[in-house]
Amino acid sequence: MTLTPSTARAAFEAAAAQRILITDGAFGTEIQTKGLVEADYAGDLGLTHDQKGNNDILALTRPDVPESIHRAYFEAGADIAETNTFSANRISQADYGAEHLVGDINRQSAALARRVADEFAAKDAENGIIRPRFVAGAIGPTNKTLSLSPDVNDPGYREIDFDFLTDVYLEQAAALVEGGSDFILIETVFDTLNAKAGIMAVKKLEQQLGREVPIMLSMTLTDLSGRNLSGHTVEAFWYAVRHAKPLTVGLNCSFGATQLRPHVKSLSAIADTYIMIYPNAGLPNELGEYDEMPDTTAGFVHEWAIAGQVNVLGGCCGSSPAHIAAMAKAVESVAPRKLPPIECKTRLAGLEPFIMAA
Repeated sequence: MTLTPSTARAAFEAAAAQRILITDGAFGTEIQTKGLVEADYAGDLGLTHDQKGNNDILALTRPDVPESIHRAYFEAGADIAETNTFSANRISQADYGAEHLVGDINRQSAALARRVADEFAAKDAENGIIRPRFVAGAIGPTNKTLSLSPDVNDPGYREIDFDFLTDVYLEQAAALVEGGSDFILIETVFDTLNAKAGIMAVKKLEQQLGREVPIMLSMTLTDLSGRNLSGHTVEAFWYAVRHAKPLTVGLNCSFGATQLRPHVKSLSAIADTYIMIYPNAGLPNELGEYDEMPDTTAGFVHEWAIAGQVNVLGGCCGSSPAHIAAMAKAVESVAPRKLPPIECKTRLAGLEPFIMAA
C-alpha cells in the first residue's frame, strides 16, 4: 500500500483507532554497532572536514547502513520509520563542512525509508493484510537555542534569530517531503521557541505545496521536575504548540520510561491528539552505555498502554530492534488511548466564553 500525501493522515488515524502503533528505535547507537570508519562516512564527496560521527551523511556515502536499520525495525514490528536526519540541517552540518549537502541528505534519507516502508506494506498486501507503513521526516533541535543566551555575561544575546532558524527548518522539511516523508517530526524539543520555528517552517511549506503536511511534536525533559531547557512543563509545552494541531505530541529521549511515567500521564490527560512516547532504554551506566533489557522497557511502556495513556510507542537512545519487538509484543492486544470527544477539546482550549459570545 503506497501512501499519497492526501491519504497518509487518514491511514494513520484509521490504524491508530484500531491499535497502538509502533515507531522505531535509536539510530545513533545502532550505527555505532556497525564499526564504521572515516572512509565510510566521507565516501567520495570530496569534503575537507572529518566526517566520522556524521550519521546523517551515510544516506549519501553508505545508504546500505541506514536502510538495514530501517529494515530491522520494520521486521521487529514498527509501523513508522523515522528518517536518519536528526542533524541534517544547515547549522549542524556546518560543523562537518557539509551544509551544501543538506538537501541531498534529507531527500535521500527520506527516499530510502520510503522504499523500505513501501516494501513491507506491499508484502503484507500480497497476503491480504492492509497495514500501511509510515515515514516521519525527523528534524532535530540543532545546537542553538532561541530562548537562552549562550553568553552568561550578555543575557540578551542570541546566536541566531527566529527567522533564520525557520529558514533552516524549512530547507530541511522541504527536502524530507520531496523525498517521500508522510509527516514532519520535530523531535527532542529542548527549547519551545525552537519548536515554534519548526512549526512555522512547516506552515510555510504547506503554503508552498498547497496542501497539509502533518506535524509530529516531541518534547525532551532536562530534569525530573518535568521541564525542558526553556523552562516549560509538559502542560505548558502543549498549550504553547496546540494551535499547530499536531498529528501527535509526546516525549522522547530525556530519561528512561520509569522517569517519564508521571509526565506521560500528565500529557495524556490534556492533549486532544495522539500521544507518541519513545523513551531511552533506561539511564546510561557509568560508561555512558544503555543496558536496560528489552523486556524491562516493554514492561514499563505496557503500564502506560493498559492505563490508556498512549497511541504510539517506540524507543530513543540505546533502544534496538529487540526493544521495539518487545514493545510491539507487549501492547499488541491493548486498546489504544481514546482521544477526548469534541466537547472536551473545546473545554481544554478554554474557548467556551468566546463561543457563547458568538
